[in-house]
Amino acid sequence: MKDENIKLYYSDLYSEDTPLVFTDGSKVYNELKKTYITHNKGYFIYGPSGVGKTYFINKQKEKNWIDGDVLWEAAKAFPNDDWWNRSGKEIDAIERRADVITEQAKRLGFWIIGASSVNVIPDAIVIPEFETHLKYIKYRENHNYDGGMKGNNLDKIKHNREYFSRFAKDGVPIFKSVDEAVDYIENQKDK
Repeated sequence: MKDENIKLYYSDLYSEDTPLVFTDGSKVYNELKKTYITHNKGYFIYGPSGVGKTYFINKQKEKNWIDGDVLWEAAKAFPNDDWWNRSGKEIDAIERRADVITEQAKRLGFWIIGASSVNVIPDAIVIPEFETHLKYIKYRENHNYDGGMKGNNLDKIKHNREYFSRFAKDGVPIFKSVDEAVDYIENQKDK
């Protein structure tokens, strides 16, 4: 289930057909800062669809972590539709826009958990055991489906897991759960 604040961002900040330009995004970030805590250093946890990102975001007591979808949609990097079903070329262009937003948000001290990155090297990756991941995907699909992977496409799920693991070659640690990745980041913040 997506953050309820997304409706505010979509309805009040920019219309959907606003052409993409580089501009002062202070209005968007300042609005997000009203809800989410910013820190001295920003971090980005990366994980594919169905690993528990939204579940973690929704259960946090203090809003330290922002759902990447909320950030990217608020900044209009993501279209307001099922863009993940578009062609690979279109998806790549959309995710490159999200990279720009992720880098800026990290500079501003946001802690982000999301499933979009072409070139931004995350600080941690979440890839649960395959059976656990499949169970999470199927549960979400049947209860709170908000887009992303579906349990009937095992080949696509396996491919996504490999794709998301690609940053391990850059030394990015992979964790079995969002909680483990968050604990790791929160222990890094003072170093």
